[in-house]
Order: sequence, then C-alpha cells, then structure tokens
Amino acid sequence: MGSTRQRARSVQDKELRKVALLDAARELAAEQGVREVTLTAVTARVGLHPSALRRYFESREELLLELAQGGWADWRDGLLAELGAARDLEPERVAALVAETMVRLPLFCDLLTHVALSLEGAVRIERARQYKLAAGGAYDRMVVAVVTASADLDKVAAQLLLTGAMTIGAYLYQLSQPTETLRRLYEEQPRWAHTALHFREQLTTLLTTIALGARPGVRPDVGGPLPDVVAGG
Repeated sequence: MGSTRQRARSVQDKELRKVALLDAARELAAEQGVREVTLTAVTARVGLHPSALRRYFESREELLLELAQGGWADWRDGLLAELGAARDLEPERVAALVAETMVRLPLFCDLLTHVALSLEGAVRIERARQYKLAAGGAYDRMVVAVVTASADLDKVAAQLLLTGAMTIGAYLYQLSQPTETLRRLYEEQPRWAHTALHFREQLTTLLTTIALGARPGVRPDVGGPLPDVVAGG
C-alpha cells in the first residue's frame, strides 16, 4: 500500500509540474510572443534545470503544441457559450461573434501561425495525431454550433467562415504585433501601417464578408472539396 501511495503521489507531482511548465510558457508568450519562448526561460521561471523539462515534454515544440491544443478547446467553449441557444442569427452577427471569440485568445492566434510553420511537424507522429484529433473535434463542434444558430449559413458556409477565422486571424494577429523597429517605422510613415494595428476591426470586417459571400445561393460554385485546414495547419 505504501508503494502504491508513493507512485500515486509521484504521478500527481508530475502532473502539477507539467501544469506549471505550461503556465510559465503561457506567461512568457503573453509577455514576449511565442517566437521568443525558450526552454531555458520556461524552466527558469519554475526553478528547474532545462534538462529536467525532457521528463515532461520532449521539446519546445511539443510544449507549445500542447498550448495550441488547449487554445482550440478555449475557442470552442467560447464560441459555443456566445452562440448559446440562439437561432436565426444574421450572418453579420455570427461573423462578429466568431471574430470576438478569437480576439479574446491572443495567445491562440499567435500559436496558430507557429503550428503551421513548425510545431506540428516537429513532434512525434503520435503527438501530431493527438493534436489533429483535438483540433478537428473542436472545429467540428463549432461548425455544428454555427449552423444551428444561423439563419442561413449551411455547413459549407460555416466551414468557410471558421477556416477564414483561423487563417486570417493568425495572419492579422502577427501584423498587429509589430517589432520595435516596425513601430518606429510606422510612427515615421503612418501610411505603411495601414490598419495593421486594428486587429478586431479588420478581422470582423473580413469575416463578415466571408459569411455574407458563403451563403447558399450566393457563394460561387467552383467545384472540388474544401481545403482541409481543419486542424490548424
């Protein structure tokens, strides 16, 4: 019995340490951006040697991919809560809600870019599969919720809207977080900034355009399947 209790405590301690590492990575990403998160900085924040992280995550990429996976759950939960029991919402309202739920998740928007560029391709296939299943499941739930709440968005329209949200949202978020060099440049030449710093407004406008144009009978029939970008890259 004593040995069993010790193993149980060890498992619990390991899970607590894993959560602490994720929290540290989340804090650092919020402060500096995902690209600046390093294993050394993460482990230093929780008082571990960098080599100790390997007991919990095989790499920086796996650690950040887990944050991205959690982001999908947060986006799903946020959108489902916003849509609630609503019915017959106009496309503009649905688009605004989709945009707002993304705006509330800046870390997720940042991570989506890195998922596609490096994270999911740099981990073991089993871990990549786990991410894809979780992200795809969240996406499917949101598609159903959008169709149910909308007055005239069908499944294809909902897929186009959410695919637009994740791809456009990831890109616009990066534009809205310029480096110090770009900030100084924009101050000198405001016209070069355009509306890059207006993340919410740009995202809402573009998603509204997609929602209106994706309605059955309005969207063009170009043939072929939709691109499969369900799981974030």
